[in-house]
Amino acid sequence: MKRLFIYAATLALLAGASSCDSGFEEVNKNPVLATSIDPIYLFSNAEFSSAIATQNYQLQIVQQINTPYTGVLEGGNHNALSDPNSNANFNSLYLQNGPVNLLTTVIAQTKDLPARSNLYNMSRIWKAYVFMVLVDTYGDVPYFQAGKGFLEQINLPKYDDQKAIYDDILKELSEGTKGLDAAKPIEAGDLFFKGNIAQWKKLGNSLLLRAAMRYSKIDQAKAKQYVAVATDAANGGLQSANADNALIAFNSTFNHPLANYFQGTERGNVYLGAAFVSSLKTTADPRLRVISVKYETPGNPIATAGAEDTNPANQEGMPYGYNESTIANAPGFPGKIGSAFKYSQINRRTLGKIDAPEFFITYSQTSLLLAEAVQRGWATGDVKALYEAGVKAHMAQMASYDVSATIPDASQTAYLTANPFVPAKALQQINEQYWISSFLNGSEAWANFRRSGFPALPVNTYPGKDPSVKDFIKRLVYPVRERSVNEANYNEAVARMGPDELGTPVFWDK
Repeated sequence: MKRLFIYAATLALLAGASSCDSGFEEVNKNPVLATSIDPIYLFSNAEFSSAIATQNYQLQIVQQINTPYTGVLEGGNHNALSDPNSNANFNSLYLQNGPVNLLTTVIAQTKDLPARSNLYNMSRIWKAYVFMVLVDTYGDVPYFQAGKGFLEQINLPKYDDQKAIYDDILKELSEGTKGLDAAKPIEAGDLFFKGNIAQWKKLGNSLLLRAAMRYSKIDQAKAKQYVAVATDAANGGLQSANADNALIAFNSTFNHPLANYFQGTERGNVYLGAAFVSSLKTTADPRLRVISVKYETPGNPIATAGAEDTNPANQEGMPYGYNESTIANAPGFPGKIGSAFKYSQINRRTLGKIDAPEFFITYSQTSLLLAEAVQRGWATGDVKALYEAGVKAHMAQMASYDVSATIPDASQTAYLTANPFVPAKALQQINEQYWISSFLNGSEAWANFRRSGFPALPVNTYPGKDPSVKDFIKRLVYPVRERSVNEANYNEAVARMGPDELGTPVFWDK
């Protein structure tokens, strides 16, 4: 995978050069300081900065990654409140140089420039993605006034009704995708596809399919309406191969956001979840061998971690409901090696690499969502064929992490033969595979788990959980800072949405 990314290392250039009093303007103008920046650099930074760490809640809620520890690592592992971990998405995406501000600026700069219409529409599509993550995580969030501190001096934006935000997301994805035009200038600085319009149309439609399926519990007519738009071949079609995956390819200089979590100081504190390992182990899934490992000395850096056991039969995920002291009482507790536990961890040579790619939306996910849409009668197609294509696509995707993670075609076919598609269990099987396909994409795995109800995960019974959580965490709470700095707008959002608690569901999860 050779996708390279571009950085706008000096985003302060946005402000341009300031002028002084009359008569001094020319004397005080720096002749070599740029007064503007090509918006494609802002856009590529928005793509890159959309890759955020989502381990302390999202990956733990869906029981793919686990840690027993309280303190700085606590969150979804104990269904507990932790502001530093709960506010990660909010702070990262609304950061001054984060995606919301960057994309809002690009849209404002390119809206009336016919020659940059593709960049304008690409920005609308990607902004919709960013806000899907925000709404799915928190519910009501600043939207219509967000990112306008520099443009319009709105520093305390209003929170908008999450339903209204999603309505606009559907509009932006529909219009933005249709507005892309291969006959107009291409934006080669795009990190995903180097401006390839056909692939951007597929991305826009695939995101629209994802957004439409969010309505499956609350408004099936609306879901069907937008599934039809997303799947209309005249609009450009959906992702149809792994080459269409939207991802960021990290390297040894610019590391994956979870690099420290898997390779750095937290490496001996992080394990695979019991439900995830058990699911792959029970079905003899070939992905287990490339995802999971037991290190001889798990707390050490990979160079001194010793023997690496990837035998699927020996893998054990860490169960939920325990802390660092009580985990010794868990059934079948495997013991410790130094300060680390003998449970399975993510393989640091494959998916846990510091330069592992970050996948945002993939052909595998899209094929599985389309399979569900067909199963529900909202689209046409062969459910079994789409399901199998989605499973195989994710298995093939493993090679993107490292050549050693390649799963041969024969192994993919053997898995599907041993675990055949059963029409009577279609929704269950499709969404269980979506859970696996979204491994390490915590925000999407959690959103689809809430929407679909699959997989049927065991309820985390940790005794110190937040009392608002009845079974699983429904949303994350707003940053503590927002309650004081943006108090009036925060209070309005809570009055409209419901308590700012982990147990308050987002609108499509009612």
